[in-house]
Amino acid sequence: MKWFRWVLLFSTIATPVMAAKRISVGQLEDLLRSLQQDKKNDAVTATALKQVELSEELTRSIMNSLMNIAPGPRTKEQIYVLEASSADLIPPPSDLPGSPAPDTPKQQAILGRAAVYAGGVYNQLPALTATRTTLRFQDNVEVAASSGISGKATADVGPPGFFNPASFVHFINSTEAQVAIEHGIEQVPNEAPRTNWGANKMIALQEPNPSLGIVLKEAQASSSLKWLRWELVNGREAAVFSFSVPKRESRLAVNVCCFPVTGQTGNLSSSDRPTGPDMADVSHGATGPVAHGDFQTSTSWSNFKSGVPYHGELFIDPDSGIVVRMITQAELKPTDVVHQVDTRIDFGPATVNGKILIVPLKTVINTEVVPNGESGEGGYATRRTLFTAEYRNYQIADTR
Repeated sequence: MKWFRWVLLFSTIATPVMAAKRISVGQLEDLLRSLQQDKKNDAVTATALKQVELSEELTRSIMNSLMNIAPGPRTKEQIYVLEASSADLIPPPSDLPGSPAPDTPKQQAILGRAAVYAGGVYNQLPALTATRTTLRFQDNVEVAASSGISGKATADVGPPGFFNPASFVHFINSTEAQVAIEHGIEQVPNEAPRTNWGANKMIALQEPNPSLGIVLKEAQASSSLKWLRWELVNGREAAVFSFSVPKRESRLAVNVCCFPVTGQTGNLSSSDRPTGPDMADVSHGATGPVAHGDFQTSTSWSNFKSGVPYHGELFIDPDSGIVVRMITQAELKPTDVVHQVDTRIDFGPATVNGKILIVPLKTVINTEVVPNGESGEGGYATRRTLFTAEYRNYQIADTR
């Protein structure tokens, strides 16, 4: 039976110290149908999905078809997690257009139109406001809190049926916020955050999303733009180019709150001779000053901040030069307490005051951090957090 083969597969990856099994989107569909045929319940099916990761992007259309064979809300949640965590990957070959690659002059023409668009039309977008709904998915946390993406936010109930099992990546909460967007870039509020980030076992991202105009300009300056493939975005062919920006050319900043910093507090005094059982040096015959006092360990919380090199992909409409998607992946050091910040921004049309503007419609951010920083204090070695955000109700900002 197919189910028996899947049991054997998962038996090799059941322990937490081993990596999840990488499977294709086709294998994911086979797994779900096999579990369905064997009448496995929602809990069993969801547990199976927690132990895999995808080697290909789970597109929204395929995800919706898989939802139709999910036995319940736990399985649907894990399908949603797989969609978000695979957002930066290439779709299955069957979903890619078969058109031949354009020749070099045509590639340069596409990039030229994109540069004109990003440096002109997009950068000249008016000041806007929008409603942003953010979902947070995270591992090893059971207590819900507000979203880590900056902004005035109110808690929301989130998608129906999402639940909070321990250990694996799962839905934490949904928040809704009114945000300001200038030149297509979401602005970070100036006021200090009210949430005790870090101490509440959650992170907050405190830099705005990467700027399309800046990223394209830096990619051109680094002479790294290379043709990759055609890909379908919203049913239209988009030209995909890769790029890599070294640190000397990069203005990309990572700012993540917060990580523990431990220190000693208390009173310190000294004397010329031993004075009692609390003295620092109790060896017989010791001479000179002796330090003693009442010390305690204190913990404060600080942000991780760093300017970083990065790489990514640009998805460009070949006729207009409009960038319909941008992926950036920060290149962080293995010794950094932040291991991963990958951001995907999808752009599309929105009607604002009777005009159609191309604006951010959705973001997906994949992160991995060392939650205990450099303190070495217990807990999990790393923590993964996925943020998905959708923007709606675009309006011209009142600048009076």
